[in-house]
Amino acid sequence: MSTITLNLETDFVELPQPVLSPTMSLQQAFKSRHSARTFSAEPLSIETLSALLWSGFGVNRQDEMSGRTAPSAHNWQEISVFAVLPEGAFRYDAREHRLMLIKAEDLRAATGTQDFVGSAPLNLVYVADFSRMREVQAGDQAFLAGADTGFIAQNVYLYCASAGLATVVRALIDRRRLATALGLSKTERITLAQSVGSMRVS
Repeated sequence: MSTITLNLETDFVELPQPVLSPTMSLQQAFKSRHSARTFSAEPLSIETLSALLWSGFGVNRQDEMSGRTAPSAHNWQEISVFAVLPEGAFRYDAREHRLMLIKAEDLRAATGTQDFVGSAPLNLVYVADFSRMREVQAGDQAFLAGADTGFIAQNVYLYCASAGLATVVRALIDRRRLATALGLSKTERITLAQSVGSMRVS
């Protein structure tokens, strides 16, 4: 199994090209999609992490705007995906398909208030940058950012269903504490989080 290897000179992790399993149809993925709150302690491979992040909000076509796997209002692409792992917290750079180190510390327990988040192999944190949401009433920013987050989270759900992984999207978050831990700016707001891991066998 591959492990996360940090480039100490540049503070990023190069992800391999995403490879999705062709063994499950979209209809089967819809039938298999469900929320789970128990996870195996087994870490996710870097290949799985690559495919999962690309499925969620990766670049799926190279054009002027770098089209993504999930839509966003006005094509703002205002959502950043943070991958919080035992090795540290990373921001997903979709255009370069790599992880940028934010903090070399295990912050998983800070990503939610439920007990299981601290031991889930991966916690995704979705963050909206309101400064990118122009020409919209301020009251609509949170609504649209929530909708855009939902598209990404559902992509992750369907990938997990196809790969036999457990996942659950979460809103029980101490947002102020987590924003401080991740070093977010004043214009960035945490929308949701999502835990991912292998299914725990009873």
